Amino acid sequence: MKKLNLKKLLSLTAAVALTLSLAACSGGTASSPSPSASAPAGSAPAAGEGYKVAVVKQLDHASMDEIANAITGRLDEIAAEKGAEITYQVFSGQNDQSTLTQIGSQIVADGYSAIVPIGTLAAQVMVVAAEDSKTPVIFAAVSDPAYNDLTGIDYLTGTSDALNTEFILDMMLAQNPDTAKVGLLYSKSETNSATPIAEAKTYLDGKGIAYVEATANTNDEVIAAASSLIADGVDAVFTPTDNVVMAAELAIYEDLAAAGIPHYTGADSFVRNGAFATCGVNYTGLGAQTADLVDQALTEGMDGLEDFYKVSGGIITVNTETAAALGADYSVFADMGDLVEVTTTAE
Repeated sequence: MKKLNLKKLLSLTAAVALTLSLAACSGGTASSPSPSASAPAGSAPAAGEGYKVAVVKQLDHASMDEIANAITGRLDEIAAEKGAEITYQVFSGQNDQSTLTQIGSQIVADGYSAIVPIGTLAAQVMVVAAEDSKTPVIFAAVSDPAYNDLTGIDYLTGTSDALNTEFILDMMLAQNPDTAKVGLLYSKSETNSATPIAEAKTYLDGKGIAYVEATANTNDEVIAAASSLIADGVDAVFTPTDNVVMAAELAIYEDLAAAGIPHYTGADSFVRNGAFATCGVNYTGLGAQTADLVDQALTEGMDGLEDFYKVSGGIITVNTETAAALGADYSVFADMGDLVEVTTTAE
C-alpha cells in the first residue's frame, strides 16, 4: 500500500480537531429502517444487518449539494432494488480542514461502512482518517486525483470530474474570436484549480492572448477579484472547478454580465448560478456513478476497483438569461457538443 504523505500535510490540525463540535453536520435521510449493525466491507448484508454510509461535503454550495443529493438518491434506489438496508448521514466540513478532521474521526469511531467525500480536501482528510481502520473511501468530484496524492491506496477509489480546459477556451474563442485579454479567476487554496489554470496559461500563450490573474480565498475576496478583472477590461473570464469561486458565483455574475464579460467555468452549477457557459460533467450523473462504486466496494470489495474513474463530459451548458444580458450569440456552441439551456437559480 502507498505510504500516506498526506498525513504530513494534514496532521497539523488533527490535534485540535477533537475540540470542535459537529454543529457543521447536517442530518441525512435513511433509505430503510436503521440496521442493528453494519456489515463488513465486501460482504452482502445479512438479516438484521446493513450498511451505514457517511457522505462528507467539503462545503455547502450548488455543485456539492447536487452531488450529495444524487449519491443519496441512488443509494435509496440500490436499497430498493436489492432489498438491502442502507442508511446514510450527510456532513459538511464548511471548507475547514479542522472541521473535516473532526468529522472523519467521528465517522471512523462510529463504525460507518464507507465514507464518500465530495471534493479534494474532503477526500484528502477522509483518507487519513480511514488509514488505520481501512474503511472504504469512495470520493466524488476530485478533479486531479494523481496531483493530489489520491492514487495507489488500497482502500480508496472514486470519480473524477477532470476538466477539458482547452475545449472550454475553444468555446470562448468560438463565441468571440476577437478575445484579446482573459481574466483567470480562481483560488490558490483550491488544488482543483492548479492544473487547469496552468493549462489555460499555456493555451492562451500559444494563441498570443494576454491574461490577468485574480485570486481569492473568501467570498468577499472573490467579489473584489471579479471587480478587479472588470476594471482591467478583460474580454472574458475563465474559472475551473474551483469551490471558493463557485460559492460566490451568485454575488458576481450580474456585475460581470453588466460589464459585457462572459464567465466560462468548470461546472454546470456555476452556470445555474449565473455564469455564462461551461462544458463539463453532469454532477447528478457523477453522483449516481459514485453511489454505484460505493455499492460495488461494499458488496464485492475494493480489489477489483481502479484508482479512480473519469466521468465523461461533453455537455455544454449555457445560461440563457446571462446570454441575453451579454447580448451573446451562443448558437456557435450547437455543433460543439450536447447543448443544455438553463436559467439562474439560487440553488
